[in-house]
Amino acid sequence: MNSRTIELTPERWAKVDQLYHKAADLGGDEQLAYIEQACADDHELRDYMIGLLQIDVDDSNAVDTVVAETMQGAFGEVRPDTMFGERIGSYRVLRLLGSGGMGMVYLAERADDQFEQHVAIKLGRHRLVDPQTEMRLLTERQILSDLDHPNIARLFDGGTTDDGVPYLVMEYINGVRIDTYCDLHRLSIRDRLTLFQSICSAVHFAHQNLVVHRDIKAANILVTENGTAKLLDFGIAKLIDTGDADAAGLTKEGAVIMTPANAAPEQVRNEPVTTATDVYMLGLLLYDLVSGNKAFDPTDQTPSEFALRICETEAPPPSKRIQRQDEGGSAETLQTIAANRATTPERLIRTLRGDIDTIIGKALRK
Repeated sequence: MNSRTIELTPERWAKVDQLYHKAADLGGDEQLAYIEQACADDHELRDYMIGLLQIDVDDSNAVDTVVAETMQGAFGEVRPDTMFGERIGSYRVLRLLGSGGMGMVYLAERADDQFEQHVAIKLGRHRLVDPQTEMRLLTERQILSDLDHPNIARLFDGGTTDDGVPYLVMEYINGVRIDTYCDLHRLSIRDRLTLFQSICSAVHFAHQNLVVHRDIKAANILVTENGTAKLLDFGIAKLIDTGDADAAGLTKEGAVIMTPANAAPEQVRNEPVTTATDVYMLGLLLYDLVSGNKAFDPTDQTPSEFALRICETEAPPPSKRIQRQDEGGSAETLQTIAANRATTPERLIRTLRGDIDTIIGKALRK
């Protein structure tokens, strides 16, 4: 059975989530036996779980697709969210905003009548197991809450739920992701660079405060109606991700799923993350913003081949990538890319050739 054909209610999705995290740590035969027993009365769910567990966990595109489609069915606009009305700290949950490998994000409102405020609350997927870990997270939350910059979404508060799951209360940004915003408004290369510079300023400010983002990508940058870019989730990966070496006090509840197309080589190799990781990710982001292409495209490659490419192959300069598109017969696509940047294909290639190619190449050097 195709794992994508099942229709899930929010309650059923919670069951899938629970089963997946428990089965992920088991071997093949044990895994199958566990699913058979746990889903003995629900053959449809059993087949869905078997299909989901057969996906290569290194193929993040496949996993992300399944999760996204499942979440759309479970938490689509026509379905009420099971967390609606629940209290998390001083806030009341209004609706689901999104989900990812590190947890769920909810829109919430202040519930103690002290003042009106809408926030985004991120719930982790891990339970705290010792007081030392809780104290470390409290210290790091304080560091992140001090990141006061106009282009960084603020971290207001945090804590743990009654069952020990950490949560973070963050500034709610009503905007669209940066790549979508740039194309919708047909921003020129100069305007895109100006917007990108504000993100660089935010990253530089955080690095001066010894904080690394670790997950810079278009989905984590929203642009408001007035054109202000806001970088989300600064340092959140370190707080919640069990892949962090310092997070030994967190209980692992499933593999950490990374998006290879947005990852730096050291992340693929599971090496220490530094400020250079953020610089590399900024290079990937700028590459996409100016050229309309990913620096590395996983199409028609196995996960291991793509990982090797990220670690050992230099990305072509954006101007050459676009020129190849032109020579390869992708005229319609190239015309659209250029039009979204208020220019022509020929002028776009000339604009990128030189300083922009050099800066991006420097950021992406292995």
